Formats: sequence, structure tokens, C-alpha cells
Amino acid sequence: MKVDWLIVGAGFTGATLAERIASQLGQRVLIVDRRDHIGGNAFDYYNEDGILVHKYGPHIFHTNDIKVWNYLSQFTEWRPYYHKVLVVVDGNKIPLPFNLNSLYAIFPPRYAEKLEELLLTNYSFGAKIPILKLRENADGDLRFLANYIYEKIFYGYTFKQWGMKPEELDWSVTGRVPVYISRDDRYFQDHYQAIPRYGYTELFRRMLRHPEIKVLLNTDYREVMDEIKFNRMIYTGPIDEFLDYMYGPLPYRGVRFDFITLDEEWYQEVGTINYPNEYDFTRITEQKYLSGQLLPKTTLLYEYPTEYIAGKNEPCYPVPQKDNQQRYEMYMKHAEKFKGTVLFAGRLADYKYYNMDQAVARALTVFEQEVIK
Repeated sequence: MKVDWLIVGAGFTGATLAERIASQLGQRVLIVDRRDHIGGNAFDYYNEDGILVHKYGPHIFHTNDIKVWNYLSQFTEWRPYYHKVLVVVDGNKIPLPFNLNSLYAIFPPRYAEKLEELLLTNYSFGAKIPILKLRENADGDLRFLANYIYEKIFYGYTFKQWGMKPEELDWSVTGRVPVYISRDDRYFQDHYQAIPRYGYTELFRRMLRHPEIKVLLNTDYREVMDEIKFNRMIYTGPIDEFLDYMYGPLPYRGVRFDFITLDEEWYQEVGTINYPNEYDFTRITEQKYLSGQLLPKTTLLYEYPTEYIAGKNEPCYPVPQKDNQQRYEMYMKHAEKFKGTVLFAGRLADYKYYNMDQAVARALTVFEQEVIK
């Protein structure tokens, strides 16, 4: 087979680049993925009870990037959806991110009012304060509140999710769920929040429907390298694997996903409930909140963070730490020898904790600046 481009990985990065190359340049693309499906970790499917489930955890699309929104809107209709999350603290379910409403769900009304006044005096309404920053700057009652939130919400969840304390991770992780000086209970505040009306897999099918795009699944690209003639490659897999772990493996975290279907219409009050201090799992997501389906049964997804072992499970999250970043930079410096023949992009190739919109934005930028240069 002869193509212009070989793309390794059929997730958001690979699919976006394939679609742009085929539709805008009219060039032939072959996408190769070792899994048995397109869509990467955004893959979803209908289970035996007709419920649309997200195989690799809840994926709620949210962005402030109009360019990304308009681009993906070519391939899907959207179902507007505001994701809400509760976190269990001492047996109580309170809104997450922690906000002014959370105060009144935990503390006596008069003390909650005092804490609210202190927060509004020290921070502007609508401010988002990373928990570690709040702990550093606070004193008195605010110091108590900061320590309470850290110990009851952030510490346990972070340790289960990453196997380390919040202080041991890059600020980009601990800052993802800040303390929000607001009464907005939505988990995200982006301008665009929605889920593809017919699912992510259908979105990917439409993206890859172009006649110049071919897809080969259940295949490691190295198995077919000798059988494919191509001009250039885009690699979206782990950069350390591509370079045969020459500087040692980059660490990732894995997740085990367990699905349970119940013979009842609804199980919980919101889409996701987090359990930072109890049980081995981190959260439960009820899939019908995401799909908007009305069915007599419901499917729950339990997430159990695990160590990542190459060949045994999927690398879900790069571990953002200084030493890991330095090792990644060593890999990228070595990868410069492939300049002109191989482009590296995506969460695993870039070793960055991308949201979906960030992955698409990155792919569009690669196309504009490196493909059609």
C-alpha cells in the first residue's frame, strides 16, 4: 500500500490531522491503531441494555475555543450538557469544585456565612483559587478552611488517582479543580459544554469518512511498516515507546473501569460522585446523565486508578513532575533526528495532560504550521 501519510493513533489528534490532510490537501492517509476501535479514549458504545457508555471514563466536551467548537460541529450535532459533580465528605454530598454552596452543605449556617464573607473579602467573586495557593496565603479561619478542603477532598483523591501527594505533582494537576468563589455548581464553566448527540464514536466515523482515509485496527504500526510506503508519519503514541525506551520509560497512570447495570431508572443525583476518602475507587459516573437517554435500567462506571504496565493496560495519564518533564525533553531532543519525516503530537507523544479540546487545538495547529508549511 502506498499513501502520503501514515498516522499512528485514531484518537482526537490522529483523526483531526487525518481529516484535515484528506479534505484540505486531497492526500492519502492511512491510520493505524493497535486497539479494535477508533476514537482513542473517547470511544463509546451501546451496551446490551441499549445504554451508551464511555469505555474509558466520562468524556464531557467543554471549550472556550470557538475554532475548535466550529471544527467539530461539522461532524456532529450537540446535546447541551452541564456536568455536575458531588464529592462525599464525612457522609455528606457537597458540590465540586468546592464553592460557596459547599460551605453551607458542611458547616453550621453562621460559620458558613463567616467563611463566605472572608472568602469574598480576600478574593473577588468568581475567582478560582488552587488549593495549594489557598493554603499558602490563608490564615485564621481561612487557614482552617483551606486545610479542611485539602485534607477532606484533595489529598485522598489525589493520592488514589496518582499514587502521590498533591505537592509532588505539577501545579497543572492540582489547579484543575480549584476552590471556586461562586455559587455556580457546574463542574466546568466553559462557554461551550456538550456531548455529541449520537456519541463520540459516530463523530469519529464522520471525521474519517473521507475516501482518501483508510483505517487499520488491531494492528501495531511496526508490524506493517515494511508493507506500507509513505512520505511522512504522524505519531500520537508514547514518545518513549517510539524511541525504544532509550532513556527509560516515562511514567503514566492507568485506570481500571468497571461497569455495573442496575434494574432501576436512576441511581444517583448527578452525573458523577467522587469518593476521595472511602473505597478503592475514585468516582462513580452514571452513564445516562451523559447520553440523555430515558431507559428503565441504568449503568454505572466505577474507576479504580492503577499503575500503568506497558502491554498490560492503557496509559491514561502522563504524570506531571519535573523529573519526568526533563526525561521527556531528552526524548524530544533525540526525536529531532526525525524532523521532516515524523511529526509528534497528542497527549502521549507530547507527554501532556490534554483535555479533548486541547488535543483538537493542538492537531489543528500542527496541520497549519507543520503540515502545510
